[in-house]
Amino acid sequence: MGFFSLFLVASMPIIQVLLIGVIGAYLASGFSNVLTTSARRDMNKVVFTVFTPSLMFASLAKTVTLADVISWWFMPVNIAITFMIGGTLGWIACNILKPPQHFRGLIMAFCSAGNLGNLLLIIVPAVCDEDGNPFGDDSSTCRSRSLSYSSLSMALGGLFIWTHTYSLMQKSGKLYHKMQSKSIQCPADSDEEHEQAKEDGPAGCADEEAPLPTSVKPREHEHGEEEEHQMEAPLLSCESEVADKGFWTKLKDAIHQFIKELMAPPTISAIIGFVVGLVPWLKSLIVGDGAPFKVIQDALQLMGDGTIPCITLILGGNLTQGLRKSGLKRAVIVAVLCVRFVLLPLIGIAVVRAAYGLGFLSRDPLYRYVLMVQFAVPPAMNIGTMAQLFDVGQEECSVIFLWTYLVAAVALTAWSTVFMSVLS
Repeated sequence: MGFFSLFLVASMPIIQVLLIGVIGAYLASGFSNVLTTSARRDMNKVVFTVFTPSLMFASLAKTVTLADVISWWFMPVNIAITFMIGGTLGWIACNILKPPQHFRGLIMAFCSAGNLGNLLLIIVPAVCDEDGNPFGDDSSTCRSRSLSYSSLSMALGGLFIWTHTYSLMQKSGKLYHKMQSKSIQCPADSDEEHEQAKEDGPAGCADEEAPLPTSVKPREHEHGEEEEHQMEAPLLSCESEVADKGFWTKLKDAIHQFIKELMAPPTISAIIGFVVGLVPWLKSLIVGDGAPFKVIQDALQLMGDGTIPCITLILGGNLTQGLRKSGLKRAVIVAVLCVRFVLLPLIGIAVVRAAYGLGFLSRDPLYRYVLMVQFAVPPAMNIGTMAQLFDVGQEECSVIFLWTYLVAAVALTAWSTVFMSVLS
């Protein structure tokens, strides 16, 4: 299988995402004005409450079996490793680059949550159809196995995204709206503030949690010391709210937050889908040509198929504002690209080879290929749904998606070639 053939296979789904995004940008532009801000917000609520849960349930109920869960036990571990390492690298990038506080969760989400669903469902089966692939001569058997691996990857990835990533984005949204409601500027609120801090002198480069940010200085000259103290008070009280909490209060808040995340429609749907898939008599009622309630599965699958197009249209619509209003530095975008397309794939090769050497994986090279590709995919598009849902970083989110999916057209192709050469 030559590089050019693989390039066409790997780039097609990414080009599809970009084309749909362009349509969304046009619909949201002044030329069309169909996808207005309110329309995108309402459309996003439908995706969150209807389309995504339908996709999660339909995929899990159909593909997951008890035998698969036992034999493919390392896949959820592998996905957890991608989230853990990606999140850690994102946290390191945030501490080095000092982005705005409410963007930190967004950056960590982009570094940790990959598109483990629709890209794998298209790329991996297509690789099986190509001559010379290292996964066997029988393309139909290879394609069947690849669909099972990819479907389970999508289901497990969605479960991680709607718990871990959902929590990150929710915290970012709460922080952003808390800052807005109190009309204060915490450190690192905007890139312009960093520039102002540099002009104000060394004090502007102090620790980001310093209670006396230099951004207050212009107001000091205009309104006097009295208003300066008024500006300090909310910030100090904001910091003390976290500092004064005891262990049991923090534990109770953490448990409450976890339960709240589990109550999200996609998470509930994923749990129910797992139960249906693992219980044979429940699965026989819904899944299969002779199932008495097959129409339920078909209806949910039909609604789930609208998830990816709707999310991509919304992202394209947000892009029209993001190119003009984005507050992220170029260094942040470069950092996300390096984490997703350089560091994570290298770590993925090491993790999968180590797991295979320890006897954790089967001898099926296609299974190991899927595990490696999970480290090299671009960010999950559900991050855009969450950004719209919590009304935080929507424009910045769209800009990062634009660059990551443009680069993914080449990067994912190159890494797929490397992975297959490692496995052959």
